[in-house]
Amino acid sequence: MTRENVLGEFLRARRAQVRPADLGLPAGSGRRVAGLRREEVALLAGVSTDYYVRLEQGRERHPSAQVLDALARALDLDGEATDHLHRLGRPATAPRRRPRRREQVGPNLLRLMDGWPGTPAVVLGRCLTVLAHNALGKALFDGHTHSGDLVRLVFLDPDAREFYPDWERVAVNTVGGLRAAAGIDPDDPRLIETVGELSVKSEAFRTLWARHDIRQKTRETKRFHHRLVGDLTLSYEALTVNSAPGQQLVVYQAEPGSPSEAALTLLGSLTAESAPQNVNR
Repeated sequence: MTRENVLGEFLRARRAQVRPADLGLPAGSGRRVAGLRREEVALLAGVSTDYYVRLEQGRERHPSAQVLDALARALDLDGEATDHLHRLGRPATAPRRRPRRREQVGPNLLRLMDGWPGTPAVVLGRCLTVLAHNALGKALFDGHTHSGDLVRLVFLDPDAREFYPDWERVAVNTVGGLRAAAGIDPDDPRLIETVGELSVKSEAFRTLWARHDIRQKTRETKRFHHRLVGDLTLSYEALTVNSAPGQQLVVYQAEPGSPSEAALTLLGSLTAESAPQNVNR
């Protein structure tokens, strides 16, 4: 990961993912590049080819908001990716960096989570590490080599594909969430360490990271295959923690009356006697 030309890297990666036919352009048989050519993006965005080339090469670093919006339309970006493009193209002036404090979860939030004995809840940090959990949240992800780190669980855990029956979708969304964090603070040492390790150890991560997809963690229905209670289908809501920027409270629920609700209740009863409630990592 490098700050040298993050805007150019993003533009190149997203240009490669757009099929000409999706935008009404002839595909042709003699194309030598995946996706759109530079001159095609420039034409669609209403800028000169020379100007667009300078953006990709990092020789132009101050595009206007109007140009960024035009590029987003040309590259068929969704809302999250468009916001990310604006962060890369028009970064806010950063204050002098202070030493980063260890991520901690506030006591009020910990008590709130402990008041949900039948609802799995975890608090995630900037790099999707589990900072805290209630008893059922711990039980949901327990038993893996990387239970406390959801990115490493997906890409480095030997049983990740069994735990996540829809592993490919989970992998795409996980990398997209990490990319979103990178756009906000690309100099975060923990983020740099995470991306570096996973790039070395996981070919699947390297491939997805190079796509520059953006997926903010918001809400989704996710399937699990738990080692103790079998199959679970849970929906989750990810809520930002205003008192601790960068943290997310993720709350999981099963459909009332469903087999997943019964399995979740069983999981709670199996683990009720063991662990302490909340843990601040």
